[in-house]
Amino acid sequence: MVILVKIISKNKKVYFNYELLEKFEAGMILTGSEIKSIRLGEVSLQESHITIIKNEIFIINMNITSYKFSSSFLVSPTRSRKLLLSKSEIKKLQKELKLKGLTIIPTKIYINNHGFAKLEIALGRGKKLHDKRETIKLREARRQIKT
Repeated sequence: MVILVKIISKNKKVYFNYELLEKFEAGMILTGSEIKSIRLGEVSLQESHITIIKNEIFIINMNITSYKFSSSFLVSPTRSRKLLLSKSEIKKLQKELKLKGLTIIPTKIYINNHGFAKLEIALGRGKKLHDKRETIKLREARRQIKT
């Protein structure tokens, strides 16, 4: 079985600013014009974050540009969108946030082989300044080896 995934947008800064511990795949509740914009690649994960409100998980500030051919039902590009995860996954995320002081970060958005838009989220711990410097040193060393 071949799994076809089309990556629409990646949050590249996440890998530099956070140490990612565990990843989850979440569905999203979207309108028809929003999914059309996502398929065209008009979405940005920069400045977006994830919160848990009353045992429901939301992504806030994800910018989906309005679809230019949509005439009815215009929505705000940065509205809060509910994410679809199982109850056990949400409870696990809540527990990790409370006990270990971790953060939930959106890493990428993609279209899976069934045509659904999915959001990859990760539990992460913020890197300290010396960890970021170490990452830069490793990246420079890899560049030197390649040339």
